[in-house]
Amino acid sequence: MAFETIIYEKKDEVAWITLNRPDKLNAQNDTVRGEVVAALEQANSDSEVKVIVLTGAGDRAFSAGADIGQFPEWGPLNVIQRSKGAKRPYTVIREIPKPVIAMVNGLALGGGCELAMACDIVIASEKARFGQPEINVGVIPGGGGTQILPRLVGEKKAKEMVFTGEFIPAEEAWRLGMVNKVVPADKLKEAIEEVVEKLKSKSPAILKLAKIAVNKSLETPLSVGMEIENELFAMCFGTQDQKEGAKAFLEKRPPNYQGV
Repeated sequence: MAFETIIYEKKDEVAWITLNRPDKLNAQNDTVRGEVVAALEQANSDSEVKVIVLTGAGDRAFSAGADIGQFPEWGPLNVIQRSKGAKRPYTVIREIPKPVIAMVNGLALGGGCELAMACDIVIASEKARFGQPEINVGVIPGGGGTQILPRLVGEKKAKEMVFTGEFIPAEEAWRLGMVNKVVPADKLKEAIEEVVEKLKSKSPAILKLAKIAVNKSLETPLSVGMEIENELFAMCFGTQDQKEGAKAFLEKRPPNYQGV
């Protein structure tokens, strides 16, 4: 499939999805969002892909958020019509069973911050900055910023970020739990590849169940979540990979997972 606003590359069992509007700081319009969804679904349906990496072109921005040029023309119905029935990248990232890593190389603002937060693991350059500045253009976050952010950083800090629209540096984002790791800009690709190799060595089937279990913890009361976890734990024992993992451990050798 040919894309206009993103770059899709598959290499060594990894799908690399790059937002490719560096002149616009990789701002997201309808085309970008639609193509990101299509690329995620393509990677998900490809049995050769074990890990997905999402990043932005250039060294200035992961994504500076929505393309504000569209905003003056929109009314409430325009927004509702665009979102009704349309798949959104933030939702698709959480729903697909494969690990998705955000490689944040610069600004991650508004929808860009929300895109990073939706990912399973976030590795950021020390030059990266995060923020939900929607308040500055007369709207609130619309891709999970008022829902996911409080779960990561707590109510008070989330309200401060959403109410003021101020940016925070990568190191603070790491301290708050928004980011897994911060590295020098010239080491970012290397850090991503290290995580990718670790994930590729795990069972895709078990990673799928693990992702479902952790995601459910954010959507259900603890008592219900514990029941879901126990059911998913039991499902592990119906996979060939569980048998292979246990056998390899006992035989003191690397496992040969098949993803089933």
